[in-house]
Formats: sequence, structure tokens, C-alpha cells
Amino acid sequence: MQLPPGVEVISTRSEAAAWIPPGAEARTIRVTLSPGDPGAPPHRHPGPVFGYVTEGEILFELEGQEPRVLKAGDALFEPGGDVIHYQGANNLSDAQSQLVVTMFASPGTPILTVVSAQELAERRHLRVTQP
Repeated sequence: MQLPPGVEVISTRSEAAAWIPPGAEARTIRVTLSPGDPGAPPHRHPGPVFGYVTEGEILFELEGQEPRVLKAGDALFEPGGDVIHYQGANNLSDAQSQLVVTMFASPGTPILTVVSAQELAERRHLRVTQP
């Protein structure tokens, strides 16, 4: 299909629908990180998250994947649910970074839930890069 001028598909994740909880709502969330901000501590989301970096660079790490740097224009996906989101830090020490995501989650669920130190220790073997 030909798209109109100025319209560009950045990323497609065909498997994403399998992760969306029944009756989910879509939440659009903007995360702005000041220079060097480490972001939220290790956590999980109640449903899948799909989005892109709008500004700067984000150090992004999910359980089972190597950490990677996402730059402005790069897309991201995480399945949510049981998968731990280890890092979502501003990779720049001299500029803010920002990402915009859409999360699909059951109404009333929190955007994120911090993972306990005990659970992190129990799941350490699932992390690709050990701290």
C-alpha cells in the first residue's frame, strides 16, 4: 500500500496483539528524562508497551535481552506482564531524552510495578548482562 507524503511506518510488531490483555485500554505516555537520569528502578508493566524515542538517547534493557542504546527515531517494544524492564535511563549526561509509548493494559492497573530485590536475585539468571 502506498502511503501519502509525510507518512512513514517506523516499526511493526505482528506478535504484539498476543500480549494485549482482554478489555485493555490504550494509554499514551510521555517519559522525559533529565541529563543522566537513571529512570525508574527495575519494574514491570501490566501490558505491552510500544513506542519510540523522540529526543536524545535511552539506555534500554529488558529481561532476556542485552542492553542497547535507542536514539531519537528508534522504536521500542516490550511485552509487559512478567518481563522485567531493567533500564530505561537517559544515556546522555548533557541533554534531556524523551520517549513516547502506548501501553495496552487493563483499566485501573498501575503503569509500572517496582520489582523487589528478592525477585531480582531469584531471576538474576534471566538477565543477559549481570550487574
